[in-house]
Amino acid sequence: MEPLLAGAATLGVNLTAADATRLLRLLDELERWNRTYNLTAIRDRDQMLTHHLLDSLAIHPDLHGATVADVGTGAGFPGLPLAVLNPERRFTLIDSNGKKIRFVQHAARELGLSNVAGVHGRVESIKGRVFDTVVARAFAALPELVAQVDPLCGPQTRVLAMKGKWPQGEIDALKPPWHQQGGRELTVPGLDESRCVIVLRKT
Repeated sequence: MEPLLAGAATLGVNLTAADATRLLRLLDELERWNRTYNLTAIRDRDQMLTHHLLDSLAIHPDLHGATVADVGTGAGFPGLPLAVLNPERRFTLIDSNGKKIRFVQHAARELGLSNVAGVHGRVESIKGRVFDTVVARAFAALPELVAQVDPLCGPQTRVLAMKGKWPQGEIDALKPPWHQQGGRELTVPGLDESRCVIVLRKT
């Protein structure tokens, strides 16, 4: 509990004890399912805390609007931790891996997250829905990412691409109507690796 609360505070995220309890329960469920289904390569509890929970919470200030899509969510990161903190927002977590989406749906039920929907399918198959924010963590190079999420995006949509090292070459390769609107380096407590978020919009 204490490392989670302290780490979140360092990120500028004030967790309530109830939020922190739900997030730690999410790790309990992830550990339990991981023994059978191999949802994530990270098996160490401390690493799960930094690489999954705190890494996800790092982009909390960058969310925009009422609807959020997490594309290529895997086992639900960053979507599930962000949904815990943002009960007023609706989260759609999308992945082509069936067992990972089954875990997302299970975790949402266990944590009482009525604001989460897990969708099994490829991003391109989601038709007729536009989101305020689209989040992607280590999903694809930026030009490929925007091509895939384009159907989910309107002129007001903000795409948050979570990356390791600053991807200047990928930013330079973007073509209209897509452009970089902003971005920042992320310092995740306990994570000794480069992290950044790139904010993309289409004109």
